[in-house]
Amino acid sequence: MKVAVFVEPGKVEIQDREKPTIKKPTDAIIRIVRASVCGSDLWWFRGISPRKENTTVGHEAIGVVEQVGSSVTNVKVGDFVIAPFTHGCGHCAACLAGFDGNCMNRESGENGGYQGEYLRFINADWALVKIPGQPEDYSEDMLDSFVTLADVMATGYHAAASAEVKTGDVVVVLGDGAVGLCGVIASKLLGAKRIITMSRHEDRAQLAREFGATDIIAERGDKAVEKVKELTNGASADAILECVGTDQSVDTAIKCGRPGTIVGRVGVPQKEEMNTNNLFWSNIGLRGGIANVTTYNREILLKAVLEGKIQPGKVFTKHFNLENIQDAYEAMDKRKAIKSLVVVSN
Repeated sequence: MKVAVFVEPGKVEIQDREKPTIKKPTDAIIRIVRASVCGSDLWWFRGISPRKENTTVGHEAIGVVEQVGSSVTNVKVGDFVIAPFTHGCGHCAACLAGFDGNCMNRESGENGGYQGEYLRFINADWALVKIPGQPEDYSEDMLDSFVTLADVMATGYHAAASAEVKTGDVVVVLGDGAVGLCGVIASKLLGAKRIITMSRHEDRAQLAREFGATDIIAERGDKAVEKVKELTNGASADAILECVGTDQSVDTAIKCGRPGTIVGRVGVPQKEEMNTNNLFWSNIGLRGGIANVTTYNREILLKAVLEGKIQPGKVFTKHFNLENIQDAYEAMDKRKAIKSLVVVSN
């Protein structure tokens, strides 16, 4: 099968690899229809974080079930599914509490690659999310939105849910990438009355406004904090979504909140250590982490997409065929695309 492989920093390529097979009764083999490049993929693409060479890549996809293990009963051959990156088992303490992003039975190892023709999906019985009908029943725009439910829309929602966004809130969103933009969608869905987004790029700011942002701030650091206070008449934010992961972003997020505010943090931390003193002195909370993809899709997100309440697929501003995977990565690396969608099959 054809699959994307990491060669070295700055280079991915399509290689021929053996098609994955069922290894455990809880596995399923998925024929990938659409996949995508995630902002976190750029870490190893840019050489910022280590990755073993000649490994398959990707973690966001939708597809059709081609084969299931003997223990898989909730999905069957032919089902159209979202393939979350989280692989929750559905029965451990974390999954039962709604935190399938931290499944205690998560396995590691070769899966075949999400950015490829076939994927070995573990914990398939519970983690896969069925989409009604078949891929051909939907428009390309709808398929795009389904792909976001494998990660980025659920991650943006996790930021809002962790920050406890509720009706009438003033929300600040740090990060204008796909996750931050999906955080805007989530905040609007949860009833926020004002959504202040930080962005310096007009294409991203325009999309943020389309998704529900009421104000755009181009400033950074303490100047951004001052701007938030100016816009809120000194009241600051009721909830804050941190979707970047840098020291400056986290520091700005904390300073934008009023006492009692919770920062929903989904930006992958870029440093291991963090000074939490500012949280203490400001009575501000910090929550977040890995998104609970299957849980959120089943509770709210898939229905919201199917009913047309949200259109997160608009974060895909460029589409590529699988054989052009290098171009898909470069488009995001060079900020020519907010997010790259990869067409694998029909």
